[in-house]
Amino acid sequence: MFEPKRLHPAAILFNLIKTVREFLFAIVLGFITFRDESLFYFGLIIAVLLVLFITASVLTWYRYTYRIEEDELRIEYGVFIRKKRFISKNRIQSIDLTSGVIHRIFKLTKVQIETAGTGTSAEASLSAVKLEEGEALRQELKSSAVPPADDEEAPEETEKLPNPSAKISFKRLFIVGTTSGSVGVILALAAAGFSEFEQFIPEHYFDNTIEWVVGLGVIILIVMVIFLLLLLWLLGIAGTMIKYGNFTITKNDEELFITRGLLEKKQVTIPLKRIQAVGIQESIIRQPLGYVTVFAEIAGGSMDKGEDFSSILFPIMKRDELEEFLETFLPDYAGVQRELTPLPKQALKYYILRAAVPFLLLVAAVAIFIPAFIWIPLILLLVGGLLLGWIRYKDGGFTIRGRRLTLRYRVLSRNTLLLYHKRVQAFEKKQHKVQRLQNLATARFSIVGTMGAGKHFTIKDLAESHSDELSDWFSRRKDSED
Repeated sequence: MFEPKRLHPAAILFNLIKTVREFLFAIVLGFITFRDESLFYFGLIIAVLLVLFITASVLTWYRYTYRIEEDELRIEYGVFIRKKRFISKNRIQSIDLTSGVIHRIFKLTKVQIETAGTGTSAEASLSAVKLEEGEALRQELKSSAVPPADDEEAPEETEKLPNPSAKISFKRLFIVGTTSGSVGVILALAAAGFSEFEQFIPEHYFDNTIEWVVGLGVIILIVMVIFLLLLLWLLGIAGTMIKYGNFTITKNDEELFITRGLLEKKQVTIPLKRIQAVGIQESIIRQPLGYVTVFAEIAGGSMDKGEDFSSILFPIMKRDELEEFLETFLPDYAGVQRELTPLPKQALKYYILRAAVPFLLLVAAVAIFIPAFIWIPLILLLVGGLLLGWIRYKDGGFTIRGRRLTLRYRVLSRNTLLLYHKRVQAFEKKQHKVQRLQNLATARFSIVGTMGAGKHFTIKDLAESHSDELSDWFSRRKDSED
């Protein structure tokens, strides 16, 4: 691959889409502002901008070349100011292939290359290359930079065992969608979008809609709300199944290779040496059903992987399948401890108090705006605050086994975290005055997370002696055997 190559011409389309997306809000705002009086001139400006955008996209594609030379990926780009980027094979941490809908139509893929110093975006991104060329590029960049000596005897060829692999079934994929809790996320996104565009809705139209809704009967309103929640739930199922469709994890030497996606196919590579911790998540819905999600905290990397700060290793599995999965793909993390050192009894009241705060805010809001329904949040406060605080208290704990630490905590979902001593970057013990009187303390562990930023895990209201035990483990003041 010594000859410079250009991206596939479809990269022109991707560049154009990216540019238009960056200016989309300004275009919509301009249309709303000038739609009555100066619409003709606004359309003329848009036409000129579109020509400029297309020209810039073509020039950007034409001036972008890449090649592999002397164990380096060499990229040259820039329309007016030429820039050169050299990426050594030895610095490359992972190479991911992503194929969106347009990519798959033209049998293309997007190649994203990450190094140890990658920030919010990938170190290098080839937006459109042929699929077979992208796979060949990945193999070439992953090959050893130092060839064996001529006089060195070649090792005897042995029969290579097939790489272990696991794929999610359609039944499990459907369960992922139905128990994902995406309704809340969709509602939050809808509320955020509505708040942005509310100012553009004519006031008389908004007032008439409110008046119409208020005029409906209570039963009709309840039916509409139920129908809306059902629709959002179905959309959440569809979105989750599209995201995790055909999810497959394969272990290849010192890497985990993950493929997922129905519309946008992603191929993600996770080097085992970059895994800082492994987590098991049990949501409130999935825990009674015996299902868990396995995730990993990865050092470095970028936000381009499409995960929410943590990388999903497997979306859903039965709790009794967890040990076999870890033994196969992450044997160092197998043997999850079930019995943990619990939180002290005096911590229970603080957990209940913290869990009740959101419900207290709800009581205050209802008391101010609709005092006639104050009994509803009071019941929620009594039941919800007590129950949430209790399960957070019961689920909190830790255990130490040699150089490995197991932490368990709950916000809404119960999380069990497995991490090794060498991965912990910092330990912090905190005590406020009330905790000091009760011989309690809060412990916080920090590891390296996505984009190189810190990732923190906290257990509140531990017994002070247990917090000191964790401090001793971190500082190696006590000998521990593997």
